[in-house]
Amino acid sequence: MKWLISILLTLQTTSTVLIHPPIPKSTQVAIVVLKQPQSEQQIKQIITPYKDVKLRRIFREALDGFSIEGSPEAILRLSQQQRILAVSPVAKYRAESEEGVKIIGGEEVRRIFDHNNQRLTGKGITVGVIDTGVDYTHPDLKSNYAGGHDLVDNDRDPMETLAVGKATIHGTHVAGIIAANGKIKGVAPEAKIVAYRALGPGGGGTTEQVLAAIEQAIKDKVDVVNLSLGNDINGPDLPISLALNRAVDKGIVAVAASGNSGPDVWTVGSPGTSSKAISVGASTPTMEIPSLIIEGSRKKIRVQPLEGSANWGLDRSLELADGGLGRKEDLHDVQGKMVLIKRGTITFTEKAKNAFEAGAKAVLIYNNLSGSFMGNLDAPMTIPVGALALGDGVILQKRLKEHSVAARVLISEERDRLADFSSRGPVTGTWEIKPDIVAPGVSINSTIPGGYLSLQGTSMAAPHVAGACALIKQAHPEWTPAQIKAALMNTAKPIGPNSNALYRTYEQGAGRIQVDDAIQTTSLVSPSSLRFGKYTEENNSHKAILKIENTGEKTQRYSFKIPYRVEGVSWRFPLSFTLGSRESKEITIELQIDPQVFKRKIHDGFLQLEAGSELIQIPYLYVLEEPGYPRVMGFDFAYGDRPGEYRYEVYLPGGAEEFGIALFNPEDYRFVGFLDTETNVKKGQLRKIIPKEQLPASGTYLVKVFAKKAGKEDFIEKMIMIEKKDE
Repeated sequence: MKWLISILLTLQTTSTVLIHPPIPKSTQVAIVVLKQPQSEQQIKQIITPYKDVKLRRIFREALDGFSIEGSPEAILRLSQQQRILAVSPVAKYRAESEEGVKIIGGEEVRRIFDHNNQRLTGKGITVGVIDTGVDYTHPDLKSNYAGGHDLVDNDRDPMETLAVGKATIHGTHVAGIIAANGKIKGVAPEAKIVAYRALGPGGGGTTEQVLAAIEQAIKDKVDVVNLSLGNDINGPDLPISLALNRAVDKGIVAVAASGNSGPDVWTVGSPGTSSKAISVGASTPTMEIPSLIIEGSRKKIRVQPLEGSANWGLDRSLELADGGLGRKEDLHDVQGKMVLIKRGTITFTEKAKNAFEAGAKAVLIYNNLSGSFMGNLDAPMTIPVGALALGDGVILQKRLKEHSVAARVLISEERDRLADFSSRGPVTGTWEIKPDIVAPGVSINSTIPGGYLSLQGTSMAAPHVAGACALIKQAHPEWTPAQIKAALMNTAKPIGPNSNALYRTYEQGAGRIQVDDAIQTTSLVSPSSLRFGKYTEENNSHKAILKIENTGEKTQRYSFKIPYRVEGVSWRFPLSFTLGSRESKEITIELQIDPQVFKRKIHDGFLQLEAGSELIQIPYLYVLEEPGYPRVMGFDFAYGDRPGEYRYEVYLPGGAEEFGIALFNPEDYRFVGFLDTETNVKKGQLRKIIPKEQLPASGTYLVKVFAKKAGKEDFIEKMIMIEKKDE
């Protein structure tokens, strides 16, 4: 009888259950982080007592540690050794226009010269791209290519995967945004690209491969490294986040995408959670955004064009028609109409194609989850296709059931909005503000094998920042990674959904980058964002130390502007002061909270420092009490190492007072029992073996994985299948 495979499926209305084929006997790959460096011989001595544990790689640059393969039980025993700081199972990572170059000030930079009187183009700077590989034969990239490494196949040929069905394009697209120099121009068109292929066929890779790429990039002494990849675990202590901190300590500017799991907060994932890296969210470039005006109503309904849509400049009103899910059988009487279709079941492209073939003039796809969304069509369409928020779609569908509805389209220009998909912070545990910065990540045209394509994601925003870092490094070769990060954040433009409001600091960081201002700034403030810790009864006063540097040739005067008054919040700032050329000074800022008056869980905003004619805005965050972050994430379930047993892994960002895995019958939601329960669990990765006798009868179960802390409970729902050998 077949063994179980874990089927981590999202809940669907369909009764179909997808079962993967059986896989060989389970072993686990894990990263071991050491408390201090050990020789190869010492490392071998550490693992010698565990006969079924195999040494895979030793890491010395990215972190002090090594990777191993073995049974979960043996790895668990090994993790208890005194010389080991932490053991982390290998996680899976996935790959996350010239208009963008204009928005961030890239064209203005071309008129600035470096200390050698050369235009700023990134010349002399090397950028490492840790991704799916790079098509180094592309005419826009071949002059910039400076070699690389393949950490998937372990050779020196980091070409994109070209196999049919598993081909990748992501790394080439990222490299083009950074340094394309041909038909299109990247941010730093004369920077050198070193490619590190850490994500293989289909764009997937492991912690071990990405760590090996960071290790090699440190050995190669690149100036900047870009990671447009990530997972969905919002934790500061994962190995890749720690490795990027180490890379920064060694003089490399590290740039990481924040992730595409927005618009909810607490969604930024590793390595975008790295403290010292520059974590990048996505903003929109200048876009022509259509709005629907329903006849008989003044309300505007915002439409988000899908990438590949035809122009929305319709010259007349159109009648709306309900197109169901957009299947061929749903599309009746849509000739010459604008079709309203619900998201789900089939792809956006199939929906649009079916509507076009049925004679529709435009397609509106409304979300099946709260909020709106952005998406790509697999091929360009000759009719306009756009996305609606769930609420707007439901309202229109209700009206269509009552009477006929007609709508006209208005077009308005919009830019510098935070993309809905862009992951938000803060970071669990450390309460750090992430992302640090945002950059254009919507409708970004760049290179792919064999041509060009427009894509969107924080994967496209991060290389804008990596290219900007190359320009700053060329202009200021003596600046450290911390100074380059400060220059970008100190000069960023805070953005908001409209002219009267700003996004929260943990959604946008310091704001959208302005690379021309970053290059020309003469004042640097670091750290460039502040977290004031967490309130305790013993301590309601928090201090932060800032370093102010005058990098210019003239004496500069500095003074803080008093923040807007908030009841229960008070500040203490230093008096105005001056700094001479090349001088720096450390100053202390104090925040005091009266918890009897101030009742919010999180307080954030921008401190403003006047530096001559410049205004430097410093984002800050303060946590009054245990905030509403997700208490549980990253659940995985698989069969165990011995016959009849299973194992699970789950990440608890803040630990849990109560944790459990409850089993339900998926047909009638009847409670079956607990697979496991535990109290007072420490924060971090929880790994456990479930013995045969603790398992329920063979079958498919809906599991609710829950964690409770400080009065808040969160859960994950998944479908799993269990099959006992002796049944």
